[in-house]
Amino acid sequence: MNGTPPVVAVEGLTKRYDGQAVVEDLTFHLDRGQITGFLGPNGAGKSTTLRLLLGLASPSSGTARVLGKPYADLGDPARTVGAVLESNDFHPARSGRDHLRVLALASGIGRARVDEALETVELTAASSRAVRTYSLGMRQRLGLAAALLGNPELLVLDEPINGLDPAGVHWLRAFLRSYADQGGTVLVSSHVLAEVAQTVDRALIISRGRLVADRPISDFAQDGQTLETAYLALTAVVAP
Repeated sequence: MNGTPPVVAVEGLTKRYDGQAVVEDLTFHLDRGQITGFLGPNGAGKSTTLRLLLGLASPSSGTARVLGKPYADLGDPARTVGAVLESNDFHPARSGRDHLRVLALASGIGRARVDEALETVELTAASSRAVRTYSLGMRQRLGLAAALLGNPELLVLDEPINGLDPAGVHWLRAFLRSYADQGGTVLVSSHVLAEVAQTVDRALIISRGRLVADRPISDFAQDGQTLETAYLALTAVVAP
């Protein structure tokens, strides 16, 4: 790789709360031009891992780096990483456009990018409306527009199809493919396995805080299996 660090390098990442490991010895790398699905049951440690990667929590041990650095040490994080986590913080009385303008101003990003991001996520027509009038799917699109303001190299998306109608899901799938084909990197957490199977190039599966699979998505279809059957077998909890 000519000495270039991976876009994401997670090494031995562990997070404990009150002595209980939520994420344990997690290791994976993400390279450019790839969409990776991040899968696991509720409570498996997915959201904690994303928070550790984005500097929203500190690891108990191990490291999570973006382009060779912890998130907190990135010189221009908005132009490096765009993230959409489940809990997006929107002022309900502010318009979609004004929400993006505030974020752009805070990150030193020109206003022109606001209109470009709105157009990318197909929210231009609704951009002058108050966010409180937006559907859940529209809020998802607004969150993605915010993540795209800085033209980042990495997108981190937590349940991005939540609230999208079938046309919105189709649009998101095409958008992510285009983004990756242009050299972007995507890490997407989702519970919708059928959609993941159509969207991602590779899947990471964690269970009880540990990585149990890291394979190209095509490998899960071998021997007549589906991603769903493989996922259920890998994450099954055996009763004591």
